[in-house]
Amino acid sequence: MKYIVIGLGNFGASLAQKLTEQGNEVIGIDIDMTKVEANKEKISHTIAMDATDEFTVAGLPLRDTDIVLVAIGEDQGANIMTTALLKNLEVKRLISRAINPLHEKVLQALGVDEIVHPEEETAERWAKKLYFNNVVDSFVLNDHYSIIEAKVPNDYIGKTVLEVGFRSKFNLLVLTIIKKVEVKSILGKTKTERQIQGVASADNKLEKDNILVLYGSNKDLQVFLKQKLR
Repeated sequence: MKYIVIGLGNFGASLAQKLTEQGNEVIGIDIDMTKVEANKEKISHTIAMDATDEFTVAGLPLRDTDIVLVAIGEDQGANIMTTALLKNLEVKRLISRAINPLHEKVLQALGVDEIVHPEEETAERWAKKLYFNNVVDSFVLNDHYSIIEAKVPNDYIGKTVLEVGFRSKFNLLVLTIIKKVEVKSILGKTKTERQIQGVASADNKLEKDNILVLYGSNKDLQVFLKQKLR
């Protein structure tokens, strides 16, 4: 896959390096030439540029890029301006870093696809999450095995765990299934909650909005995640 990571501070640089190590094509961008020089041997491509400059950003290969991640953390204004600019340029998938709760609300208003909280989430976890396409969340056990939360592929909706053949076809173990349910509060307001269904059994039927919690090798998980989603 192809990524652009804007902002090569501790989080951005680490993420860009790990994505490169996974075999992806990564463009790392920062306005600080020192940071660009420090990472040029560790990231596929590095560029020193002002990401708030519309003319310069428009010259990047945005249409050929799968994910653009704004990791700018020192300058909240530059983060917001860069994010807004990329949103207007209609990149395929836009992820941005939130510095504080108010900043997060601004990013949500801009309509980003996802928000990063580096203080709570490591670059390694995000690299794994981005590597596993269509993953909701992931937990890395070691270099070869992971536990992930994944959406149900379109072709498997209405089938049981046994019928899909997670074990026989994909060599994966379904640990549990998470369902989204509507719950009313004591004030009568409705909210959506995620309910864990317990240890998955062979006859559990998969529904449209289910989240599968899967265990297996990274290679086998990647094969499964290439199945067509709804």
